Amino acid sequence: MTTRTDAPTRREQILREAARLFAERGFHGVGVDEIGAAVGISGPGLYRHFAGKDAMLAELLVGISERLLDGGRRRVAESDGDPEALLSALIDGHIDFALNDQSLITLHDRELDRLRDADRKRVRQLQRQYVELWVEAVRETYPALDEADARAAVHAVFGLLNSTPHLAGSLTGRPTTAALLHRLARGAFAAAPGSLDAG
Repeated sequence: MTTRTDAPTRREQILREAARLFAERGFHGVGVDEIGAAVGISGPGLYRHFAGKDAMLAELLVGISERLLDGGRRRVAESDGDPEALLSALIDGHIDFALNDQSLITLHDRELDRLRDADRKRVRQLQRQYVELWVEAVRETYPALDEADARAAVHAVFGLLNSTPHLAGSLTGRPTTAALLHRLARGAFAAAPGSLDAG
């Protein structure tokens, strides 16, 4: 099984550089030749790995949605039914994403509508399933919180955690930032209507 300590494959290198360039200059502001140059191959050489920029964008956005959902499901399985531990693990997992993959957050915000309908629907489907993992964990942690408020709180926390691309100049180091984001996320859930009675 491939681990994150393995050297990235050429395909992963291409995707990483495509994400960075798309986030910096927009999907239409980047050519295939530039992506190729960033990884040391010719633009046409990219076509051995991807059909084109559209395929790269789809793999990036569908791929991160799949990764988040798979990670969420793994944390559910590892929580042994402890809702507090699960909620903390979900928050930490999303913080890792938010700090490691800021270009994908920017890309999602700007370019999701450029995906083919089928790919965009797949992203939305995966995201809904990911949200539901969180909603269930929040409601188990705060039983007095109703479903609508739990879902609203989850989306608000995603907005908070996904704001990291806008914080780059003010981040004080990864551990400090991660700890701050975790406290803010837990504080947001604790402040939701009904949560105060459950603490």
